[in-house]
This record gives sequence, C-alpha cells and structure tokens, in this order.
Amino acid sequence: MAGKHQEPLAKSFDELIRLSKHPVLVDFWAEWCGPCRMVAPVVEQIAKEYSGRLVTVKVNIERKPHIAARYHIQSIPTIMMFWKGEAIMRVLGAQPYAQLKQQIDSNWPQ
Repeated sequence: MAGKHQEPLAKSFDELIRLSKHPVLVDFWAEWCGPCRMVAPVVEQIAKEYSGRLVTVKVNIERKPHIAARYHIQSIPTIMMFWKGEAIMRVLGAQPYAQLKQQIDSNWPQ
C-alpha cells in the first residue's frame, strides 16, 4: 500500500478503512496496466479536490494480492470507496474525471 494521502496512524489497510474519520478511496492497480496509468492523474486530481475530506490510497495488486482477493478485484483499474470498513462504491475501468467525481458524490456517506 502506498499513497501520500494515507492517514499516518493506520497500521494496516483494514485499520485504515475501518477507522478513518473520512471516506477512503482505493485505487487498485498494477505497474504494467496501461488504463491504470491513464486513471492515476484523475485519482490525484480527486485527492487534491477532496483534501481533508477523503483519504486516497493506491493498492498494487501484485504486491498486496490478499487485499485484492478479499475484494474480488478481477480487473484493474478498480476504484472503491470505503466508509467505516464497508465498501460503498466500486468503479471498474479508467473513468474520466467527471464520471469518477459523480460516482464519489452520489455514493458519499450521509
């Protein structure tokens, strides 16, 4: 797991998604994945726009296959949003900024 937007007190992925005081946006990716490279700037833009309200992390499925398997990641990029340990959004494939933002906003926890 890597990501400069990760909350510093989390010791594990599970702890991060369970205990974060903000929703957690997770970008499941791999280095060899072209569409993953295409969506990376979109996720970075979302991270900047939602700074202080959303935690973003990237999970390399080759380095953390147990996390990918737990969430049944079968194609990448897959972007998920978690709130209090529960998956509240799943988006498959490289989405343009407007589409990803709309998905995040429509699934934002109340």
